[in-house]
Amino acid sequence: MPDTAGPSPHRSRLRRSLSRWADSEDQHARDLRKTHATVAGETCIADAPDREHVRLRGTVKTVTLRPRGGVPALEAELDDGTGVVLIVWLGRRRIAGVGPGRAMYVEGRIGTATGHRVVFNPRYELIP
Repeated sequence: MPDTAGPSPHRSRLRRSLSRWADSEDQHARDLRKTHATVAGETCIADAPDREHVRLRGTVKTVTLRPRGGVPALEAELDDGTGVVLIVWLGRRRIAGVGPGRAMYVEGRIGTATGHRVVFNPRYELIP
């Protein structure tokens, strides 16, 4: 016999939790956009044109060591609230100070690889 008592309390709690999580992600993106408001010479990630030299500012979301062609490669996701770009340093296993939550500038040529925005071997500056 089907249950006609309505949604279970567990589903309601799950929906509320997911809703709060989605709201917090939106708030986080708004906070990043406010924090990393562009100044002269900087471009936001969403507006960065492909194959152009850009200067981006954002916060590191993740850092991963992923070999590329047998060579170590340090990858970091940089988020500025408008979008995310993958930063790849070839031949590096780690960079002191680069970790999740760290704000930084990167400067280099942005492109697309495997469907993701990416900057290879950029100049970078850590922001205290």
